[in-house]
Amino acid sequence: MTRREALILTKNGFGSLALMSLLGQYSTAGSLAKALTSGLANHKLPHFPPKANSVIFLYMDGGVSQVDSFDYKPRLEQENGQNPYDKFEVEATQFNEIGTILKSPWEFNQYGDCGMWVSDLFPHIATCVDDLALVRSMVSDFPEHTNANYFLHTGHGLQGRPSMGAWINYGLGSENQDLPGYVVLDGGLIPPGGLDNFKSGFLPASFQASILKSGDQPLPNIQPHEAQSSLQKQKLDLIKQMDRNFVGQLGQEDEVSSAIDNYELAFRMQASIPELAALNNESRIVKKLYGLDSSNPHKAGYAAQCILARRMVERGVRFIELTCPKVEADRWDQHTGLKDGHERNAFAVDQPIAGLLKDLKSRGLLETTLVVFAGEFGRTPFAQGVDGRDHNPSAFSIWLAGAGIKGGVVYGSTDDYGYRVIDKPTTIHDLHATILYLLGIDHEKLTFRFSGRDIRLTDVHGHVIRDILT
Repeated sequence: MTRREALILTKNGFGSLALMSLLGQYSTAGSLAKALTSGLANHKLPHFPPKANSVIFLYMDGGVSQVDSFDYKPRLEQENGQNPYDKFEVEATQFNEIGTILKSPWEFNQYGDCGMWVSDLFPHIATCVDDLALVRSMVSDFPEHTNANYFLHTGHGLQGRPSMGAWINYGLGSENQDLPGYVVLDGGLIPPGGLDNFKSGFLPASFQASILKSGDQPLPNIQPHEAQSSLQKQKLDLIKQMDRNFVGQLGQEDEVSSAIDNYELAFRMQASIPELAALNNESRIVKKLYGLDSSNPHKAGYAAQCILARRMVERGVRFIELTCPKVEADRWDQHTGLKDGHERNAFAVDQPIAGLLKDLKSRGLLETTLVVFAGEFGRTPFAQGVDGRDHNPSAFSIWLAGAGIKGGVVYGSTDDYGYRVIDKPTTIHDLHATILYLLGIDHEKLTFRFSGRDIRLTDVHGHVIRDILT
């Protein structure tokens, strides 16, 4: 038999092997049928070759002030203390305590080969600017935390929609069957809007976030209580059989099917989570790089989150979100005490984030990992009262780094006060479309049939921000 004849004879066998590998997570005919009927099998492969395999979302809860961090405005120094009504049209704010123009308490300097301006708030992130694409022209539709958080996380200003992590988990799944595809690392502060920021909405419940804490016990009850593993297995087998009998009586029900899937995942996580959380296995050099050895518990806690995020990327977790540490400054939401509050928050996250970027890069993981730094909106260039800043959805800054991102670039701009966007306004829908694009997903094609129509993360909006892509 010639080689050509052998290949012709076995071609269907090779195809079947490939198909079984792709559908390996659906171990039974019933689960495969469930995947096909719910449309999941259509989305497990990307629409086109991806640049990113994973996303790490550094969520800056409360709204970092753009004019105190990444959007340098010398005019605020020149006109400090003057009446903003004499300078530009002032819109009503959340609390409407309009004070005078307020200069930044921090100095700005240029960094890297690209010469990007960064304030003294972020001395460690400033050393990574040649890897960042800074978007200074972000806008939001909502000036209040809860709705703005829903918008940032789900693309919709009201609760009940799937979060972007759930959409990505639904579209691509996890590369590691022993870990969830979507994880939120809880630093101590659940944002306004609560856990609905991380839920699956109308998508199957198995796609919502698993919330882990840093430390030796990221999940409660991760250690089996049974004296013998066989006892636990018998219990789980009984539960599985009862659930399947229930499904047989009801027909296909998402809640029951998701419960079965989650029980099975929880069983597998008993082995994977303790190994994942064993940060003592990290070298002294790595711990120092992230700031894990810091005497400040907030910095050390956020450093642990960043190391966990890197370890999850190594293990194929698809979407990891980090929430802010619980410092005394009330997130980044400094309506008063701007200098003290922003400095406390920045001290906690600056070194760990820079350590994460450098560690990913040294391991070759930054080429396949997208890192996003963003809050829900920005702050006003004038004071709220005397020494705070109110909410500003009309202009704020975010940055992206890693897979498919052009480093050392600045996209868009604001006016001389950092108050409004004047060039390349960029929406939350654009951000979502870009994240999906880098994962190999066409945001217009990732849909789910609900309430009589095909719904997507970006609704009927969104354009990929191509100028920041390689």
